[in-house]
Amino acid sequence: MPELNAEPSIIDVPGGKVIAEHVGRVATGSTAMSVAHMKAPAGWSEPAQRPDFDEVTLVVAGTVLVEHDAGTTEVHAGQSIVTRAGERVRYSTGDAGAEYVAICAPAFAPDTVHREDEA
Repeated sequence: MPELNAEPSIIDVPGGKVIAEHVGRVATGSTAMSVAHMKAPAGWSEPAQRPDFDEVTLVVAGTVLVEHDAGTTEVHAGQSIVTRAGERVRYSTGDAGAEYVAICAPAFAPDTVHREDEA
């Protein structure tokens, strides 16, 4: 039977980013997949990571910058990018910030993202 998730779980993170998880370990207990609606302010960034999951980032508004071994890819509203498990990536936002949806398989977990220490 279909399950309505009427209210996502809000996950506190530093840097002014708001995460509203609709499916995942926090919101539904799912380990297979996570789906989160993100809002990040202008100039937001996080440390580089080498996660154990594939991730689709679908940008709704603004620009998400994805740094990787081959350079930096700008992902604008209406575009998406797929990163694969084991790839080193670093996410940040452009001058206007960004609103985006992140879909991870298997589900995001703090112990599977493998973020590098901030310098």
